[in-house]
Amino acid sequence: MAGTPEESFGLDTAAHVGISVSDLDRSVAFYRALTGVEPAVDNESMKGQGFARSQGLPVSKLRYATFHLSNLGIDLIEFEDPVGAPGQSAANRPGSMHLCFQVDDLQSVYTRMRDAGYDFLGEPYTFAADEVTPPDAVGTRVAYFDDPDGTNLELIEPRGGFAGPS
Repeated sequence: MAGTPEESFGLDTAAHVGISVSDLDRSVAFYRALTGVEPAVDNESMKGQGFARSQGLPVSKLRYATFHLSNLGIDLIEFEDPVGAPGQSAANRPGSMHLCFQVDDLQSVYTRMRDAGYDFLGEPYTFAADEVTPPDAVGTRVAYFDDPDGTNLELIEPRGGFAGPS
């Protein structure tokens, strides 16, 4: 890995997040229900030696679907060759990532999702004054759950610095 650059590369706009899945059809159904968005593309494919090499793989054949949210794309990718082993995702494992969905009323969304059968990792949580900085982030509410392959997902009703750019 290269060292820290002296100057920024200016990568300040995210296009999409890619999530490896074991069953594309199941994951498309899950994310369609979660977001209320139809995939922009579904059951498309990629393959070839050049693409494989760009991924650091000996071969590559995959199916994918793409969802376009208002501010980010989600690519769901099922590798057919080579099929990878399931990851061991957890918030405290280096290299693990999570995808966060911003909501206006966390309790309402949480209750509707729980009533629809979504399993949350714990109850919704509100950050208190002695638990988070900066002080204007106090009151931020979060709840965590997993997709069918164990990708960690978050709901956030943000305050202060967690609210992001306006």
